Amino acid sequence: MLDYNEEAAAYDATRGGVPRAEAAAAAVLGLIPPTARTLLDIGCGTGLVTERIAGGRPGMRVFGSDAADGMARVARRRIAAVALADARRLPLREAAVDAVTAVWLLHLLREEGAVRAVVAQAARVLRPGGVFVTTVDKDAAHDVGSDIDEAFAPYLAPSPSDATERIIEYGAACGLDAVGSAVFRGHGQGRTPLSAAHAVRRGYFASRLALPGTAADQLAQVLAALPGPDRRRPDPEYRLLAFRRRPEA
Repeated sequence: MLDYNEEAAAYDATRGGVPRAEAAAAAVLGLIPPTARTLLDIGCGTGLVTERIAGGRPGMRVFGSDAADGMARVARRRIAAVALADARRLPLREAAVDAVTAVWLLHLLREEGAVRAVVAQAARVLRPGGVFVTTVDKDAAHDVGSDIDEAFAPYLAPSPSDATERIIEYGAACGLDAVGSAVFRGHGQGRTPLSAAHAVRRGYFASRLALPGTAADQLAQVLAALPGPDRRRPDPEYRLLAFRRRPEA
């Protein structure tokens, strides 16, 4: 798993930068009711998306939280209120905010019970009628039918932690009903074989691939030998799900 304190400085440049962040923020805002006055973005990372959510809805107070100090420090340059916090134990009282967002977070949480705990925390801090918006099936979004995906296929980890059915089940158990969805393009995330090989060696796909022993080096060699090693394959399309907290929850 990556050290997100170390990744913070280069994170935005290696993840599609502003175009991807703007696409994500626009899709998120399309699922947030115009009546929302407060929003918490959990796992906000560098705050690049969070900042654009705030900019797209000037009348809404937007806060962020992240478990990595390096990420939180970068985010505070963009958003005034960013807490250093584990998303499984949010430092907020019950029913504190109108909306909670989690963009590119749940797929990283492979520890047993972690995703369920995060969804439960989102439900806890939401006011009745509030909305939780999260990405789902993140790793599957990168399967664009390319030769890179064919090389990945034998190594795919079973049971992604952010599978749609799983998140809907967790949400229902804590008073969240699925009420909408949206997709957005991952600008700049189309991979080349060489960039994929480099990422495999660095452990970027820990949430998606099972690479025991020397498997990472073997896969990297296969990727580097693909035709058009510097040619980008298509960008992924990410999916968001929106949930509303039941009035009686």
